[in-house]
Amino acid sequence: MNAEANRNLDFIFGRRSIRAYTAEAVSEEAVQKLLEAAMAAPSAAAKDPWRFVVVRNRELLSRVAEALPHGRMLATAAVGVAICGDLEAAHDRQLSYLLQDCAAACENLLLAAHVLGLGACWLGVHPREERIKQVREILRLAASWVPVAVVAIGHPAETKEPRTRFNPAYVRRED
Repeated sequence: MNAEANRNLDFIFGRRSIRAYTAEAVSEEAVQKLLEAAMAAPSAAAKDPWRFVVVRNRELLSRVAEALPHGRMLATAAVGVAICGDLEAAHDRQLSYLLQDCAAACENLLLAAHVLGLGACWLGVHPREERIKQVREILRLAASWVPVAVVAIGHPAETKEPRTRFNPAYVRRED
């Protein structure tokens, strides 16, 4: 493998969940780029069922943080992005396709945050019914919208070493 390919992969290994942020604001331009990257994800039958709620309101961020057991960092994040899927828009109105599409969008958003020098942390909402209910109420989501995840985003106040979590025991080869 050539050096450039290794550098590009090192970038992916360098994307880590960041849970501590400075007080610096995240620009609207950066948020726009994050959303564009998220929506560049693949989608079953190109249905693009993802819907995003961008939250900067401190009270709402704190309320969502309280609703998610491991979401404390949302209270100090500059912005939170709720990644939801509209069941009415999903391929064949299937929850499974909606979840896959939203997960791909979420990963693109996380990688884009890393490109922009931001820290981000993915917080799962679906399939926990209580979390879905609370996030849906706090963010006043439409009935057909399923909150899949919330991503806390800010300027990082911590650094983490790149890593891979490769485990050969998880691989089966059919040569």
